[in-house]
Amino acid sequence: MIRAGLSSLPRPITASSSRFSVVSKRFASHGPSYNPPSGYLFGERPPKDGKRVKETWENIYYVGMFGGMALAAVIIAYKPDTSIQTWALKEARARLDAKGEEWEYKPKSA
Repeated sequence: MIRAGLSSLPRPITASSSRFSVVSKRFASHGPSYNPPSGYLFGERPPKDGKRVKETWENIYYVGMFGGMALAAVIIAYKPDTSIQTWALKEARARLDAKGEEWEYKPKSA
């Protein structure tokens, strides 16, 4: 079982008398890459005048993201109540009213 799995490797693991060695390491991105830290947030250098210039997509993103959240909040706040308990309460009240019975609890006064 293990030999069958090892034989399907691109370069098999070879066994020498004292150690196991892996012949090569494979990277899907054609090798390791590393960007050393520059000390700036997101790699942006601050401009000389101190004011950051927005890119064209940023305003569209803000309007879409926060507008979508506001729309979702309104939709959730005004969605209809579809719980089984609400339906059962309305149904029970309607049936008791049809029978002529009282459905509200009124405590007895002492």
